[in-house]
Amino acid sequence: METESISYLEKMRQEIDLLLDQYLPGENLYPQVLHKAMRYSVLAGGKRLRPILAKTSYMSFGGQNEKIIDPAACSLEFVHTYSLIHDDLPCMDDDDLRRGIPTLHKKFNEATAVLAGDALHDLAFHLLAGSGSARAVMELALAIGTFGMLGGQMADVEAEGKDVSLEQIRFIHAHKTGALIRASVRIGAILAGTNEANLEELTIYGEKIGLAFQIIDDILDVEGDQKKLGKKVGSDCKNRKATYPGTVGLENAHRDATLLLDEAIAISEEFGLKDNYFRSIARYIGQRES
Repeated sequence: METESISYLEKMRQEIDLLLDQYLPGENLYPQVLHKAMRYSVLAGGKRLRPILAKTSYMSFGGQNEKIIDPAACSLEFVHTYSLIHDDLPCMDDDDLRRGIPTLHKKFNEATAVLAGDALHDLAFHLLAGSGSARAVMELALAIGTFGMLGGQMADVEAEGKDVSLEQIRFIHAHKTGALIRASVRIGAILAGTNEANLEELTIYGEKIGLAFQIIDDILDVEGDQKKLGKKVGSDCKNRKATYPGTVGLENAHRDATLLLDEAIAISEEFGLKDNYFRSIARYIGQRES
């Protein structure tokens, strides 16, 4: 990936980290344990892909008010973190490590993990509502709900230990992971007031990188470096999860991820932006090791 792309993504990640710290409740505020738990998971690190996508979309299409986009972008990371906290619970994937440290229910306890996830979900909507855009709030709600992330999660649970078709695995990935990534791109553009034609193209871009992201996640669970991933490799196989490589094979999984990202980049070129950071983000997804 070109140096300029790395510089942009790292700069944005650092900005998001500072904002997340700002919008989270202080750990000395009552109830301290709950606030400490929220901060533990959110500030443990991460790619910050979803808020970066939202801010990139907002700025690329003329948005200039940081007081609108900054809390909105952070709301997406709070939702993402809440989903990971709940996904790691014993009743779901039962994972011990996340980002190289103990998962929240291991560090605290299961009850605190459930409540911390719920609290981040609440904080996300509180922040996004401050944008004054009912459409943006509805966009996030749709991405999380039964026709989005939660629907994908349910399909994922139901598919455990079963042979699934390519259509089924694409549904799981497009909803469990892709829906929030698509919403991140759309929410930034909605808040910037872009036209419907741009929004439609951004939607397709978001869907393609969202599916590619999860395909690569599945690939890394097979052939990734545990130290770089910050979590155990092979957990999907151990838990008998439905995965893209498990359905079509590793070679085809690599091929499909590359094709999706190439198509996303082609869409981003059509916007004619002076600085095409959508292209940079797609390339980053294709080259990530964690």
